[in-house]
Amino acid sequence: MIILQESASSQTINFIPREYTEGTTYTVKIVSESSNAEVYNEDVTSFTENLYYYQHSDTFSLKEDTFYLLTITSSEVVFKDKIFCTNQTVTDYSVNEAEYTPHTTENEFIFL
Repeated sequence: MIILQESASSQTINFIPREYTEGTTYTVKIVSESSNAEVYNEDVTSFTENLYYYQHSDTFSLKEDTFYLLTITSSEVVFKDKIFCTNQTVTDYSVNEAEYTPHTTENEFIFL
């Protein structure tokens, strides 16, 4: 899963494609899972190569706490993954940040 933020600045997607041919036109498409609406569609002729993986950088219009489907295709699907958009830092991420309050109790157990 790829983690991105709701941001107006450029972000990078790292991926390992099934196959890659320099000079081929690839379509990068991001679709919202909740509304099934396409939020990003771009034709790209090259990706940035970094050791054993590739990178695609652009400004994506994503909404916080939403899941998206990423598909990169040429004549067939080259890469598929899920994107989650959050503004929390990944290391501190909590599903219920600022919503959950722990219940305290004074249970007394009797052992026989």
